[in-house]
Amino acid sequence: MKVGLAATSSLSVAATSSPNAAATLPVNGTAPLPANIVVDAAARRHPISPLIYGLNYATADTLRALRVPIDRSGGNSASTYNWRLDAHNTGVDWFFESLPVDPKAVYQYNDRFVSSARDGHATPMLTIPMIGRVAKLDKDGKPLASFSVAKYGKQQGADPSGWPDAGNGIALDGTPIKNDPDDASVPDDPQSQQARIKRLVQTFGNANAGGVRYYLMDNEPSLWHVGHRDVHPVGAHASEIASRVVTYARAVKAVDPGARVVAPEEWGWNGYRYSGFDQQYLAAGHGGPETAPDKLGETHGMDYVPWLLTQWKQAGHPVDVVSLHFYPQGGEFKETQGANPAVADAPAIELLRNRSTRDLWDPTYQDPTWIHSVIALIPLMRQWVDTYYDAGTPIAITEYSWGGDTTMNGATAQADVLGIFGREGLDIAARWGTLTPDMPVYKAFALYRNYDGQGSGFGTTSVAATGMQTDPDQVSSFAALRDHDSVLTIVVINKQRDRPADATIAVEHFAAQGKAETWQLADNALARVLDADLAGGQLRATLPPKSVTLFVLRGVAR
Repeated sequence: MKVGLAATSSLSVAATSSPNAAATLPVNGTAPLPANIVVDAAARRHPISPLIYGLNYATADTLRALRVPIDRSGGNSASTYNWRLDAHNTGVDWFFESLPVDPKAVYQYNDRFVSSARDGHATPMLTIPMIGRVAKLDKDGKPLASFSVAKYGKQQGADPSGWPDAGNGIALDGTPIKNDPDDASVPDDPQSQQARIKRLVQTFGNANAGGVRYYLMDNEPSLWHVGHRDVHPVGAHASEIASRVVTYARAVKAVDPGARVVAPEEWGWNGYRYSGFDQQYLAAGHGGPETAPDKLGETHGMDYVPWLLTQWKQAGHPVDVVSLHFYPQGGEFKETQGANPAVADAPAIELLRNRSTRDLWDPTYQDPTWIHSVIALIPLMRQWVDTYYDAGTPIAITEYSWGGDTTMNGATAQADVLGIFGREGLDIAARWGTLTPDMPVYKAFALYRNYDGQGSGFGTTSVAATGMQTDPDQVSSFAALRDHDSVLTIVVINKQRDRPADATIAVEHFAAQGKAETWQLADNALARVLDADLAGGQLRATLPPKSVTLFVLRGVAR
């Protein structure tokens, strides 16, 4: 959905301290909030997919340090990546410029990305363009502009970073410019992408021999008319995307039958419900949802994504993983889009972050933004797949972010999201945005994947963790058994801005031995703190505001 940012990463994972170091609680005169939690190691057991801890465009250092299992190469400009030239077009994100890919940048698409992911011990996911045109460069390998000011006249915006000829494609009177797509792109087709995959297989082996296992079918195709209006100015019809996915999926499987095809990679709520053609129609004010042309004439009243699944089912199940993107719409990640970083920790935004993770799972939560509907995304995706496609097909959220990367509120939201993914049975997830070791959100991943710097992490079999009369917008909890060493792990997240939480955790159907080893992320430090006493089958601990605490109990599940 957004252009990726280059980043560096160090080998640091977690700042550990003595096991006898106690967490420091703020002195604010506020009585701690009682939080009563019941963890039942025998209830609601199911495996947690390790692939939910994925990232987009992570460095090899980050992949190794956080034990990230899957790394995605996607985003808007992946739709126009020309593998023969190693070039891409930035689209609406940056003045529609066709540029050579910087070989030193993390933001890559092909051989270098696969090598980096493998170096980080992660499975690579690569985007296959389906839009029909990809970037071209001039005869000297230099950039080209889709909306040249010299050719099309002055525009409302032009590149301020030293290339004033690259315009934004909007004339001074506000009308979109109709450009010649040959200015900065060339035609592309499934045969070209087949040749690309053949070369990847020759270089890295096939999907079953350590090569690229996942190929994503483009990126947010119902927004091509927005992000790539220089090459696809008319919104894509539902039938266009249905057929293109089938054609490109077959092209992939013809070269590498073991590869997994991932689609439809749609952007958000309206991208789940309406085709690109209908979204463009509605945005132009031509009519309301009841007159949307594709919904009337192509999907026959069905929402767009479920209808796509019916078409792919009829075509013989060419899609192996059903994928969507999701970003909360209340401003939670605005600072990642160039807004004032202070927005990230504004009280209203922090409260939204605490609450809006419910969009992933809660059938009683109505999103208060323009969506104004219940989403419950993971159950919704599972229902769609089981009803309209093939029951049990893996589901993925391959782009998401709750923002606040440099804030503890962002870290508590990220920890909440990772816990929700495991509890709700999501199969694959990849967080959008660059993470570096100084960020609290990075450390939230570390708490789940490598809290001690020695490879220890959250459990692999989810079990019940129920807050008894505890508001999950204030305190949430997750639990899992770690199958290889008879450990019960419990994560408790105090989302409150200024108030500690007094947690009482009843542990059932698990015979614990001794105290609970305790790790805590607070004040942007991940450290081991005082072990928690287990008395009468209960753990008790006071948790700082904006903190994530992991309890590690050794024993035997009963």
